[in-house]
Amino acid sequence: MNANNIVAKLWRLCAVLRKDGITYQQYVTELTYLLFLKMMAERNREAGCIPSGYRWADLSQSDGLPQLELYRNLLVALGSTNSRLGEGDELLPKPSKSADKDEKDRYADARLIPDMVQAIFSNAATFIREPQNLTTLVKAIDDLDWFSEDRDQFGDLYEGLLQKNAEETKRGAGQYFTPRVLIDILVKLMQPTPGEVIQDPASGTGGFLIAADRYMRKKTDDYFDLGEKADWQKTNAFHGMENVADTYRLLQMNLYLHGMATEHVRMGDSLSDKGMGLGKADLILTNPPFGPAGGTPTRDDLTITASVSSYQLPFVEHCIRSLKPGGRAAIVVPDNVLFEDGRGKALRQMLMDWCDLHTILRLPTGIFYAQGVKTNVIFFTRGKSESGNTDEVWVYDLRAQMPKFGKTNQLTANHFSDFLKAYGGNSLGHERGKDEGEEGRWRCFTREEIEARGDNLDISWLREEEEELEDGLSEPEDIAAAILGHLQAAMNEIEALGAELSDGNAEEVAE
Repeated sequence: MNANNIVAKLWRLCAVLRKDGITYQQYVTELTYLLFLKMMAERNREAGCIPSGYRWADLSQSDGLPQLELYRNLLVALGSTNSRLGEGDELLPKPSKSADKDEKDRYADARLIPDMVQAIFSNAATFIREPQNLTTLVKAIDDLDWFSEDRDQFGDLYEGLLQKNAEETKRGAGQYFTPRVLIDILVKLMQPTPGEVIQDPASGTGGFLIAADRYMRKKTDDYFDLGEKADWQKTNAFHGMENVADTYRLLQMNLYLHGMATEHVRMGDSLSDKGMGLGKADLILTNPPFGPAGGTPTRDDLTITASVSSYQLPFVEHCIRSLKPGGRAAIVVPDNVLFEDGRGKALRQMLMDWCDLHTILRLPTGIFYAQGVKTNVIFFTRGKSESGNTDEVWVYDLRAQMPKFGKTNQLTANHFSDFLKAYGGNSLGHERGKDEGEEGRWRCFTREEIEARGDNLDISWLREEEEELEDGLSEPEDIAAAILGHLQAAMNEIEALGAELSDGNAEEVAE
């Protein structure tokens, strides 16, 4: 049974658990616990990592109320720093130089997994109330033929479940789920290279980090070509942070299932001092959260956006400051980052001074499962100085005159084919297709022209026909999402106005 079939079968079981009052998000969380235990048993990785009495065989051989009680106790035990190993358990002995690869892998896991076990099961609790529902779920997982085709399909399976959750709930794990096709396009354009430090300060479930790892593995025969540098690549190349506990749980699981180390992917707020601990990066790929943040950044270095109580502007400043000279970034941002006055304008000026902001991609609406949410990707390279780095900005409009995207009409790689040609084969944006003029989608604007616009980068020239597109929506979920998107856009504008007025009052007081 391939990964897609397993995803479909597991997702159908969600209907059973919905009767127990379990949401889609809670269901994926339950699967995270159970799949991790099953995977550890399948891969013979339990020794030294999972205490005796709390392993998959113990759970699967029980049923009814005793099984549910064991499951509850198991979640508490695995989330405790004091319950890593059961009585009689020992860490595996260090393998000899002549040991086979599987024995060496088990030893490596026994050293690295305990911290990850605690991260996945930290404060874990089950939402399942009926013992029969747990028995049904455990039996279904136990009966599946996981590795009939490819042992590495476990990671793809889990990612498929995360995507299913996002599609059903419109928002995955409390944040807008970044479509896989967009992630893959951005990674392809940015061309991550072995030896680079790659960062996602709003990691979510790890989509960008996993895609970058997959891209480089294909280029290097699964890192075999790197020789002695392969170890560094596997353990030190990827850095990230996620602030939502349940999402961080999913992130840890997803990275491990894709064979990636989690040492430098931590839980925390990137807009706090913890974010400074992410260090400098050669490449940043991220889709930070949008909207109100519940407070201003608590970092001392975010001087431009220190008074901004929304996520998007401070995250952009974090990315600017976190890039090494010559480092590059591709960041998904909402429209207000491109046009907001006050702190927004100051941030854009910083961006164009400190960096070469060479490309803006205007994304279609609806691709984040919310019709009214308008987003862009900004591509930039950190300069070696802090002035005069942007000479011109190329804008590709993939939003105007595009079909409706949603659950019934998915965005595909083919929709980006013309943009890829226009962008060119250089990750720093040094190869440009021809300016297509007012009738085309690809245009160039000089720094002087942008300055004449008041440094407003919300540049459009094609008629969007948005009202006609939304008139054609038929699914109630898409209509509701469009309304929510417009409300969010309105809130962003109100927040921007409030911030601008606050800045003005502060200047008056200073005078």
